[in-house]
Amino acid sequence: MRFGRESSWQQLLRLARRNLLRNRARTLMTMLAIVTGVSSLMLASGFIEDLFQQLGEALIHSQSGHVQVGKAGFVTYGSRSPEKYLIDDVEDRRASIGGVRQVEQVAGRIRFSALLNNGRVDLSVLVEGVEPEAEARLGTSMQMASGRALTPEDAYGVMLGEGVASALKLVPGDRINLLASIGDGALNTLDFEVVGTFRSFSKDFDARAVRIALPAAQELVATSGVNSLVILLEDTAATGAVARTLERSLKGYGLEVKTWMELNDFYEKTVALYRRQLGVLELIILVMVGLGVVNLVNMAVLERVGEFGTMRALGNGNVDVFMLVLLENTILAACGAALGVVAGAGLAWVVSAVGIPMPPPPNADLGYTARILLTPAVMAKGFAVGFVATVLAALAPAWRVSRMPIAEQLRRAI
Repeated sequence: MRFGRESSWQQLLRLARRNLLRNRARTLMTMLAIVTGVSSLMLASGFIEDLFQQLGEALIHSQSGHVQVGKAGFVTYGSRSPEKYLIDDVEDRRASIGGVRQVEQVAGRIRFSALLNNGRVDLSVLVEGVEPEAEARLGTSMQMASGRALTPEDAYGVMLGEGVASALKLVPGDRINLLASIGDGALNTLDFEVVGTFRSFSKDFDARAVRIALPAAQELVATSGVNSLVILLEDTAATGAVARTLERSLKGYGLEVKTWMELNDFYEKTVALYRRQLGVLELIILVMVGLGVVNLVNMAVLERVGEFGTMRALGNGNVDVFMLVLLENTILAACGAALGVVAGAGLAWVVSAVGIPMPPPPNADLGYTARILLTPAVMAKGFAVGFVATVLAALAPAWRVSRMPIAEQLRRAI
């Protein structure tokens, strides 16, 4: 068959389709290898993306909120001297922040170190003064281990982290005493009643954190200010845009804006770790798909050496043979990768509908139900890996058969 110059590509495409349909078993085997690789990669990537999302939401809705606004330097140095990093004009700042699009609520917090005494021993703890109603809306990922959450009526109630309660053998109904510094060496103390114990994502946080109502915390450290304004957004995806807007609107007030990712460096380190692991997995799948396709393409090419010799004897060049083999595998790659995306999406839906119960991650107290989160980027990556691996696998066999002497090709056909 001699290709005419004006329609050579159309003829190549038609011939490639016919060749693929002529040996359906080999075509299906090759496509199965591609579909398996693409769907496996999608499931692995979707599992990791779901982990990232659930980890982020757990941190947001148990500790940090989406964005926090505080005095410049509070995040870095505030734990040593929180009284030096107080926002005094709280209501003005709350009103200006609350008017920003996507902001759902703004809650004040004050944080300081104190000594907790249960009548027998002392324990150094991190005290958070919070607004109970706002924290109830924000802390949807925080679980009550015993008792109940704070309410506005709990003027001198306290919630203990599970680790604190366990260390001091405290249960709801017990009385405790908090001793805190109010500056210049002076100390203040207040009595509280334990209303409940909580369990957040972080075991370290639960081992040293206690929460009391914001007015009681301000009374304990003799201030009317707060250390930070914790912002809850309608959509986590809007975090970056809201943070940039707040940075512009609050410029000149001596305040800094921190997103939940900046406040939780553990999250960024976890993401970096799993991204590297996923990159290795992608490479392994790429190699596996490539080796499988190389084997099948080599078999197909060796069986058709005589056919290619006949084509060249009729006047077709090396490039025609090379392009024909490459085009056949490009069609296979596109169809196999597309089917792999469909199969991966179907499997992801089934797995997500059932859920995978997961134990708590390291340094965490809360387990979770894993699902497969398929984003456009995950599906595009799966398609690209399957397509590229198949096309690359076809290059060497196509080049080898196109450079083989015509006489040898025809001799093999006998």
